[in-house]
Amino acid sequence: MHKASVLTNVNKQQIQQSTQSISSFTITSSLFLQESRIHFLVLYREKEGEMGREKVHALLLEDLVEKSGGCAVLDGGFATQLEKHGASINDPLWSALCLIKEPDLIKRVHLEYLEAGADILVTSSYQATLPGFLSKGLSVEEAESLLEKSVTIAVEARDEFWAAMKRSSGHNYNKSLVAASIGSYGAYLADGSEYSGNYGPNVTIEKLKDFHRRRLQVLVEAGPDLLAFETIPNKLEARACVELLDEENIEIPSWICFSSVDGENAPSGESFRECLDIINKSTKVGAVGINCAPPHFILSLIQRFKELTDKAIVVYPNSGEIWDGTAKRWLVSNTFTLMIPNFPCAYSNPFLIAFECMPMYQLIVHAILLAAIKMF
Repeated sequence: MHKASVLTNVNKQQIQQSTQSISSFTITSSLFLQESRIHFLVLYREKEGEMGREKVHALLLEDLVEKSGGCAVLDGGFATQLEKHGASINDPLWSALCLIKEPDLIKRVHLEYLEAGADILVTSSYQATLPGFLSKGLSVEEAESLLEKSVTIAVEARDEFWAAMKRSSGHNYNKSLVAASIGSYGAYLADGSEYSGNYGPNVTIEKLKDFHRRRLQVLVEAGPDLLAFETIPNKLEARACVELLDEENIEIPSWICFSSVDGENAPSGESFRECLDIINKSTKVGAVGINCAPPHFILSLIQRFKELTDKAIVVYPNSGEIWDGTAKRWLVSNTFTLMIPNFPCAYSNPFLIAFECMPMYQLIVHAILLAAIKMF
């Protein structure tokens, strides 16, 4: 049994018990993450009668959460786990480098998270881009094949694990969903600009859409269940993602997550009101939220987002460390002090929360968990 597999069996039951049959939600404390840094996600939805294709896709997630007793588990920090197994990813491609050099290791990490109880796998494509692969001397065909492979590996891991579980008796796993990760333009630049939003005067909305378009097409064609736009640092890129989903008529459910360095605005300094005004007009984006931001920002940002949108809110903070874009490493921070027993909330909009722990090695952290009421 992998070490990660001891994490979730009891805790998941505790989470489910704490979130079933509630009409308001409470953030619970003292549920833990260990070295696998698993994420937790809680999602409630109300089923609708008539549904188009987009709603059929969306029901995959709804049904998964229902089967999970109201609490679905998202996998954890991917690069952290790769490094734990000896991968060297100090490279502009980051964890996507393993798509070229060590694809079996990617599958191993997916399987570890599945065994640990993950209901959703996020692909290794956050920093996987066509220009990034081309810079390594690969052809366009090879680059697109690697993007597709990021989804294929996750799907194969999910299917193999699920086939094994179906042959066993008494398991309490669900068939997981696969979310294709789409990192920001700043993640491709690998200069830390996903934490500043400063792309320079020559980056236009059309340039951003051109950057994301073919990657989005390839990932969608590979057949993930979900799309996750992550660490978006400014209004311009948020608008590019929204317009691109419409232009490509994407029917797979998606969420868009921003980062934040001050706990009040997007990294660019633009207000979240400006950013969410764009996303609120989209029928393609089902959720909006925050990822890779310090945990002590999260409660106020949840409250702020609740005021600004009726969409689901998704949150997966990091451990509070600060990314040094020049040295390409995380700087230790003492900000991880968030413990919130029985924090009462009464939000009427859909809500998701997860926990993303960046590599603070050998640290045992406490997960922020929640329950949510009505979904759209």
